[in-house]
Amino acid sequence: MTQQQRTPDRDRAVPSEWELVSRARDMIPMLTEKAASVEANRKVSAETIQAFVEAGFFKILQPRRFGGWEMDPKTFYKVLMELGRGCGASAWNMMILGVHQWEFGILDTQAGEDVWGEDDTVIVGSCYPPMGVLEVVEGGYKLSGTWRPSSGCDHAEWSFMGALVKNEAGQVVDRLSLLVPASDYRIVDDWHVFGLKGTGSKTLVIDDAFVPAHRAHSMVAYHAGDRPAPYLLPFNQVFFAAVSAQMIGMGQGAIDEFIKQMQSRRNTATGELTALNHYTKDRLGNAVVRVRSARSRILQMMDETMDYAIRGELVPESERVAHMLDIARVGRDCEEAVTLLFKAVGARGLYDQNPLQRWLRDIIAGANHITQNADDSAGVLGGYLLGQPLPPLMFNLAQD
Repeated sequence: MTQQQRTPDRDRAVPSEWELVSRARDMIPMLTEKAASVEANRKVSAETIQAFVEAGFFKILQPRRFGGWEMDPKTFYKVLMELGRGCGASAWNMMILGVHQWEFGILDTQAGEDVWGEDDTVIVGSCYPPMGVLEVVEGGYKLSGTWRPSSGCDHAEWSFMGALVKNEAGQVVDRLSLLVPASDYRIVDDWHVFGLKGTGSKTLVIDDAFVPAHRAHSMVAYHAGDRPAPYLLPFNQVFFAAVSAQMIGMGQGAIDEFIKQMQSRRNTATGELTALNHYTKDRLGNAVVRVRSARSRILQMMDETMDYAIRGELVPESERVAHMLDIARVGRDCEEAVTLLFKAVGARGLYDQNPLQRWLRDIIAGANHITQNADDSAGVLGGYLLGQPLPPLMFNLAQD
């Protein structure tokens, strides 16, 4: 597809945030119905991914020059918060596979042409942990190694891989994200896990692939530039907060299921409605406030940071450090919420056919994601406020 051929799609009316969120909400029944089969198959179906494509969810963060809508990431997060209510694994795939469109807004434009030059619906996956070996060579990099896990990799034609750059003394000086076509890696089906089973988060193996320089960028460096406002946000904020948004969706999905079950359930000893029990109501209220607070925190953070971006300014370091804890704390909040609910359903929650046990496993698995590491993030913020230096390669390059 040439630039001229992309023009009609690029100029097509962009749906409002409200419309996109409504499309996501309308999918909840379908996602709920398929959730058990997604887990049993250990991956999201191609039909569900296509439904996300047709709804326009992959265009939310995609740059306009490549047929996307170049929207505020907050819109993407609100969509994830709805999808997560239906199926945690399906929403996780949408989160991972949909957030990379934003990344092309900070890459050399040739990278976007490489991927979307013929088809602007091509899907891109990732595995950011720097597990492989990178060698700087003329014109780019050589990449080899094993990366795990890569969620939704079966649906992707390209993937971003994380790797460390070292100087001649062997010291790490940068952390890169490198874009690799599927022809340069193979997928190893080893995703046999406790939670988020349906995400298809398999292993990727690369044997000595060349990555041209225009397909790589620093995940740490944060500089001003002539970029549209959404792409002036920090990389870590955009990606990490996407995980949190999906977690909020799963937390709300568990709340929805709990309410559904408790509206008709009766105490086996007294015959009274369980909904009348003081502790049942207390646990539900406390679960709701945790998820609502997490949601409000993420959306407020986005409003604050987009104010800077709209003015063409970078988000100040002091704000970025605090925001990382805002983001990471979501996993713990949602995990606590779902645990509160699960403890109130008793032995009935243990059965495979009870969706609450899947919500619990999925929320625990999601809360274990590195982006939800509230312990370290709290320590970093506390140390920063006390005048201590920030860890290298988190907010600044090692040599800064």
